[in-house]
Amino acid sequence: MSERQLLLTAAKAADDKKAEDIMVLNMKGISLIADYFIICHGNSDKQVQAIAREIKDKVEENGGSVKRMEGFDEARWVLIDLGDVVAHVFHREERSYYNLERLWGDAPLVNIQSELQQ
Repeated sequence: MSERQLLLTAAKAADDKKAEDIMVLNMKGISLIADYFIICHGNSDKQVQAIAREIKDKVEENGGSVKRMEGFDEARWVLIDLGDVVAHVFHREERSYYNLERLWGDAPLVNIQSELQQ
């Protein structure tokens, strides 16, 4: 699975579970952690877990692997390490509190909205 396929698979999985405000940050040259961050949120613990589970399942179904998943049981901030892509699935309140978009404000946004509609 290419990096782009991995990114789109994870983002589409989040979108399929009605994740809100899906953003992709290009972290290349900014962070050694990953090349891309996907940031999104759900409005309840159950929705956060459903989004995280869908990302994990869809990536694995398409030949990718999940290196690590943290925070699933608490469902406030679930981090899904997919290697080159790290997905951050927040509960609404946690997202505004941690504000990763601002923390990594120098990272360019990647526009995937048109590809999510396909």
